[in-house]
Amino acid sequence: MNPMSTLADWAQIRGRVKIELSEIKPLIEMFHGYTSPGVLLGAAMVQAAKEQIEPGVLYEAVCETAKCLPDAIQLFTPCTVGNSWLKIVDLGKYALALFDKYTGEGVRVWVDAGKLENWSEINAWFMKLKSKQEQDQKLLIDQIVQAGARVMGVQPVKLHPDFMRKKIKDSYLICPKCRESYPSRHGGACSACRTESPVQIYL
Repeated sequence: MNPMSTLADWAQIRGRVKIELSEIKPLIEMFHGYTSPGVLLGAAMVQAAKEQIEPGVLYEAVCETAKCLPDAIQLFTPCTVGNSWLKIVDLGKYALALFDKYTGEGVRVWVDAGKLENWSEINAWFMKLKSKQEQDQKLLIDQIVQAGARVMGVQPVKLHPDFMRKKIKDSYLICPKCRESYPSRHGGACSACRTESPVQIYL
């Protein structure tokens, strides 16, 4: 496949349930910066989850890591951080769940470490047995393409009711210190002014 250059190319791939891992490497490189093994494996995980979702179901996603996997979800589903359909709950696990946004019923997919023994380079990469410099990147990518869902666990799930509860939309105030708007639920001043912000403003 030629490198994708338009949003239409991306939308066409994203709309499919079945994708060929070998054909999406240019898209991953364009979005993520390089052909990330984590995003490629994540694409296979997304596909395994989408295959369990009934056609026409509006679904959202939960991702259990902040590394690489969220990019696969944003690339190959309608769920993004920006539209709030993707929630990242960083438990340090390479796992995701797609679930019906109204019922909370869905499917969880994770990398099953017990299934990696036949895939030496995936195992070495996933279990951090080799440094990045020691990894055979071509073999790693080839093994991910070959393995696909064979290194995953899949199980039905239901989201916790507290997680499903829709949040009340905030009203906004002007912070008396920085004069920027902020959600009123944060109190008498914005969170950045009440605590240390990671962004320092130089005047």
